[in-house]
Amino acid sequence: MKTILLDCRLMAGREEAHAYLARKLELPAYYGKNLDALSDCLEELLPCRVLLERADALQKLGPYGGALLSVFRDMAGEQPRFELRERP
Repeated sequence: MKTILLDCRLMAGREEAHAYLARKLELPAYYGKNLDALSDCLEELLPCRVLLERADALQKLGPYGGALLSVFRDMAGEQPRFELRERP
């Protein structure tokens, strides 16, 4: 299973977050850089394990940070081949 470490401190804004995610997750060129597109593309990574380092840092994005975190949590709840770990 592929393991991907994401440092949430490096997601300072929406654009930066999606650019970082696209690079670290090796998302396809057609990635739409929004939460729906992220959810769709995560399914293409299966099976995988995502380690969210400093997930609390997403708070700086306000409600968008919470929605972003929900995308990962929802995927973990729906897909047994997607493992999510959050580290402080």
